[in-house]
Amino acid sequence: MEPAEQLSELVSAEGRNRKAVLCQRCGSRVLQPGAALFSRRQLFLPSMRKKPALADGSNPDGDLLQDHWLVNDMFTFENVGFTKDVGNIKFLVCADCEIGPIGWHCLDDKNSFYVALERVSHE
Repeated sequence: MEPAEQLSELVSAEGRNRKAVLCQRCGSRVLQPGAALFSRRQLFLPSMRKKPALADGSNPDGDLLQDHWLVNDMFTFENVGFTKDVGNIKFLVCADCEIGPIGWHCLDDKNSFYVALERVSHE
């Protein structure tokens, strides 16, 4: 979780991302400023690794994360990839370097894509 002073630097008064959201590994832009809403929801994300290792369906180690950017349309992303289905979940990965998961999408809800603040950088 981000300290409160860092969170206020990232979240605008309207609850949107003030800064661009970037891949921590390669710096590729995932979201433009103002493209996502801040959301608090506990979601489990497997540990960061390459895309093929995420889709094998095994029970991976991971983190229970609560601070996310919520995107309502997959076409809002500048650069994101999706794993194969893992149950009814697709994990979001960087489309350039395929590291992830940086986020989570439940197939039951077509309009909710979550990007974990702890898994991305901001500029």
